[in-house]
Amino acid sequence: MILLSALEFSLPLKNPVIIFSLVLFIILFAPILLNKIKVPHIIGLILAGVVTGPYGLDLLRRDSSIVLFGTAGLLYIMFLAGLEIDIAEFKRNKAKIFLFGMTTFLLPLIFGTLASYYILDFNFLSSLLLASMFSTHTLVSYPIASKYGVARDHAIALTIGGTMITDVLALLILAGVAGMSKEGASSIFWVQLSISAVIFVCIVFFLFPVVTRWFFKHHEDSVSQYIFVLAMVFLSAFLAEAAGLEAIIGAFFSGLVLNKFVPHSSPLMNRINFVGNALFIPFFLISVGMLVDVSVLVQGWGALKVAGVIIVVAIVTKYIAAKITQKAFGLSPDQGNIIFGLSTSHAAATLAIILVGYNIIIGETVSGEPIRLLNEDVLNGTILLILVSCAISSFVVEKASSNLALLEEKENPEEKITTEKILISLAYPETVSELVDFGLMLKPRKSNIPVYALHVTHDGEADDNSSIKGKKIIDKALVHASATESIILPLTRFDFNVSNGIIYTIKEHHITDILIGLHKQKNNLEFFGPKAEDILNKVSETIYIYKPVQPFNTIKRLIVAVPPKAELETGFRHWFGKLLTISKEVGIPVTFFSDPDTLVEMKILQQQSIIPGKLIFNKFTEWDDFLIFSRELKPNDLFIVISSRKNQLSYNMQLNKLPYYLSSYFQKNSFVILYPKQTEIGLHAESKIDKDYSLLDTISGGIGKPINLFKWIFNKRK
Repeated sequence: MILLSALEFSLPLKNPVIIFSLVLFIILFAPILLNKIKVPHIIGLILAGVVTGPYGLDLLRRDSSIVLFGTAGLLYIMFLAGLEIDIAEFKRNKAKIFLFGMTTFLLPLIFGTLASYYILDFNFLSSLLLASMFSTHTLVSYPIASKYGVARDHAIALTIGGTMITDVLALLILAGVAGMSKEGASSIFWVQLSISAVIFVCIVFFLFPVVTRWFFKHHEDSVSQYIFVLAMVFLSAFLAEAAGLEAIIGAFFSGLVLNKFVPHSSPLMNRINFVGNALFIPFFLISVGMLVDVSVLVQGWGALKVAGVIIVVAIVTKYIAAKITQKAFGLSPDQGNIIFGLSTSHAAATLAIILVGYNIIIGETVSGEPIRLLNEDVLNGTILLILVSCAISSFVVEKASSNLALLEEKENPEEKITTEKILISLAYPETVSELVDFGLMLKPRKSNIPVYALHVTHDGEADDNSSIKGKKIIDKALVHASATESIILPLTRFDFNVSNGIIYTIKEHHITDILIGLHKQKNNLEFFGPKAEDILNKVSETIYIYKPVQPFNTIKRLIVAVPPKAELETGFRHWFGKLLTISKEVGIPVTFFSDPDTLVEMKILQQQSIIPGKLIFNKFTEWDDFLIFSRELKPNDLFIVISSRKNQLSYNMQLNKLPYYLSSYFQKNSFVILYPKQTEIGLHAESKIDKDYSLLDTISGGIGKPINLFKWIFNKRK
């Protein structure tokens, strides 16, 4: 009891251990309890903030610690919105995003100004500032869409882009109104704001990528990478504030910049989502709930009138803007609803605008009380708007996201793929992470294509040390894959011939794609090594031989060299689709080099594909001058050479020189040599001819020149 008496249990709670424990239990149980009655978890956390906050049971005060974590959560939401957006989709729909942004900004601004001026009897500056608050929206329900896996939907890309337009314009109005209220909005003010904003954009979009790529190349530790990403987010937010903008804009821009460095199927992305959804974002939602004062409902008709006008105008105008966008761009009703749901919630910028307006003193009453640009009724009405709009947003987004996810599951042909199987052959512990990352990118994120990890131990060396080494390699692959929430099926095999062990596994499991790392002792004479050569000669499926030089998330482009007649091969469509999948997963463009006929066929496949991506097609016919690529390739490019087995339609004699070229002139680039699926008849014929040819060479010494006739016949057969 003496120990308990030393603890502070007075309300509001002051002991940091108790406070943090209570918040964690709220984060744990509030969503669970409300999910049972079909209430979205976001509303559960906001209501928990209302109940435990200063206007409820007064268990917690919105002190500096809550504000700190809440601000971090808000910035985290905006960062995730930029990080998960499909950049290619974003660029393709710039015009649509601009039109939606202006629609969802101007409608609330115009009707909000009129309602405030004529119904609430505010002056013009107060009406304009209050209406600008209607125009903003915070992506409070974005985690719901992300949870359902529809964060890359076309409608969500429009809404995220519109968020930036509305918030930037609203905050510019805030800066202008605040300046005019203080008689400081001269031309110099606007020039300074413009210059500082340009400097901020240049730093984030031109300097940040250089620093990020350097860091990821030199530091592969997962903890260091996560801390670096978090530091860049908050640095960008600070720079935005220093430029006179809002911190949420800086967080969003940092997400756009880091988008290309954080693949959506990577361990880093999984860690970012986990920490945000487990800690920072719930803190933000609880802190929003703490602002809600339900007592305003009984404080007279003034507060209720203001709250009613604010809620009706803000929600109705956002609904109209969403439906106009849906009809104008031919979107489905669910897409229109998700636009409305995401754009109707008010929190971050809304609070910023209202608090600034509340703190601006424009005069005094006779009794000496300050006259504020926006009074207490507006402040309380805005708090109610936050609660109501977030509730509507959560319900609407939950329903629309669920419908979109079900529709995508039914219509997405990637889900119907059941025949593909990917095998990652692992030999060295130091290349496990790179090979697993590449292997997982060969499958779309939502597909059910199985991925196997195989390690073959030479049966003649199958002692305890070899077994332990093999187990460590497989365990490392499983741990790395689990960090991305991906499943890899482990395979361990003992065989007197390692290549035969791989080949038998391929046949037993009906593998369609085989990923092999380039062996350590590569040189011009034994570039692939006997194991890879044996597999190439006996397996007709698609084979990728990969040599990583840098982490995959630091790659800028895929440069693909395609030989003539590649379109005539059996696996042409398959490997083309795989490269599109990699491009989409990493978010980087692909540049193809090939002859005109092959380029035409690839363009046709691009038009037929449902996978978006930036593809560039360049004519290339000078295979005798392969070193042209040494001038085309840049340090952060991944070089992919589409090769061919001998005796196949696209086989080119220049492909025999690949080992020399790659080992001599492309040592600083990561590269992949891709062997497409080809007919087994050709492989078997080649193998038989080689054996017969070898037999002729053996007996030629005894027979002499007449054997040349037989050699000529065999050459003709080849």
